[in-house]
Amino acid sequence: MTASPRRRVLLAAPRGYCAGVDRAVIAVEKALEQYGAPIYVRHEIVHNKYVVQTLEKKGAIFVERTEEVPEGNIVMFSAHGVAPVVHEEAERGRLATIDATCPLVTKVHKEAVRYANEDYDILLIGHEGHEEVIGTSGEAPDHIQLVDGPEDVANVEVRDPSKVVWLSQTTLSVDETMETVDALKTKFPGLISPPSDDICYATQNRQVAVKQMGADSDLVIVVGSRNSSNSKRLVEVAKLAGAREAYLVDFADEIDEAWLEGVSTVGVTSGASVPDVLVEQVLEWLAERGYADVEIVKTAEESITFSLPKELRRDLREEAANMVAERGGSGASEE
Repeated sequence: MTASPRRRVLLAAPRGYCAGVDRAVIAVEKALEQYGAPIYVRHEIVHNKYVVQTLEKKGAIFVERTEEVPEGNIVMFSAHGVAPVVHEEAERGRLATIDATCPLVTKVHKEAVRYANEDYDILLIGHEGHEEVIGTSGEAPDHIQLVDGPEDVANVEVRDPSKVVWLSQTTLSVDETMETVDALKTKFPGLISPPSDDICYATQNRQVAVKQMGADSDLVIVVGSRNSSNSKRLVEVAKLAGAREAYLVDFADEIDEAWLEGVSTVGVTSGASVPDVLVEQVLEWLAERGYADVEIVKTAEESITFSLPKELRRDLREEAANMVAERGGSGASEE
């Protein structure tokens, strides 16, 4: 008789929450605790269905437009960042604000402003419609043009090829970004790179772990939501690394048992906006089907933390009420 192949799980490390996501989620929870519900959040605080649903149950209200927030309330800006015009909208709407933008995204915003002030053409590598791209572009709309992958390079035109710089959406894959940068440098040999790597450490670390894990996996399961850019990239990276197949799931019950046919090694990881409880549920699901042997594939240590938004040290309810009183208005807040 032929022995059954050993069934095992390779669990990527690092995985899950990055420092920016952790900061943003805690900021919503802290604001609800400190000021009471409702706390309005412009766009999803992070791109994860479970996180959004959990915060909604606690009293967070997610809106797509600043104008949806009743005056005299508190609005929080998501980890992806917003354009300056959004801050202006909040002020006109008599809203107190909490800025939960990831500090690494803020760094890119500052670089955009600096290069625009120096009259550079800024080529922003990213995906059209992504909240982070919208926010960064809004910092210097007259100087920034989006480059959505290498195939978009042919359409790029600049005023002065000697004054061109590239910036990047932080959650892209390293390989994807550099492929676009290489194409841009072929067209614009004088292209300047930003002073530091704009692909965030968490995106990079998670992709490195998946590259190592994917090479030894028949199947890779990435836990993350479909609107999460960095989670979708992990699926692509796993396939490129050699995994026979890779799938993105929000929850364990989305896994199809048919995926396990002929599979001895399952790789598991999660996007940077995914709480580890969802990964634990996937591991339990796999263990129930014979994949109880879990090996950690560790490629980096992460110790970065970010302090909470400074606005949480003030009485924002009182600030919002004062804004309404000073400018005239009903002063009604939905508590």
